[in-house]
Amino acid sequence: MDIDSDIFKIQSNNVLPSRGKILISEPFLRDATFGRSVILLIDHTDEGTMGLIINKPLPIFVNDIIKEFKYIDDIPLYKGGPVATDTLFYLHTLANISGAIPVSKGLYLNGDFDEIKKYILQGNKVDQHIRFFLGYCGWEGEQLNDELKENTWLVSKEDKDYLMNSDTKDMWKEALEKLGSKYEAWSRFPRVPTFN
Repeated sequence: MDIDSDIFKIQSNNVLPSRGKILISEPFLRDATFGRSVILLIDHTDEGTMGLIINKPLPIFVNDIIKEFKYIDDIPLYKGGPVATDTLFYLHTLANISGAIPVSKGLYLNGDFDEIKKYILQGNKVDQHIRFFLGYCGWEGEQLNDELKENTWLVSKEDKDYLMNSDTKDMWKEALEKLGSKYEAWSRFPRVPTFN
């Protein structure tokens, strides 16, 4: 029986990064922040790249840090990345929020926070519509391109419904599986190979 040994070779899929695409970490990246992460690229230029990790919920809620939300249902809070961890960022599907930055079709970053608060306090649905993050990921100049050459990341595209899904437990695995058989095999690699 012939075995395709390339299936075990960690190699990027050669898709170029751009605003609105996602980064999927390679399976053996042993980093507390970036291991098994899916990152939405907010911006990618020659000067640098900004992204938000979208599949790592924190053990606290937005309600714990925004007092006006104290009496509404718990709103999940995600670890956006290791930069500016004291700053709140929010992705949303609300096209009418003034000052919001378009990220991809139907998906926006930040904007007038008073309008966001008003939307939430009026009892509108948060799940699938707004996701909050502390911190962000940042790469200077060619740093991300260098990491892509080192096969640290795969680049892919997902629609807003998938990106805003609150069930993030298997997001990394599912994002890999969508890329085809080689990457589907990667999704089954154990987190720590020696435990296999």
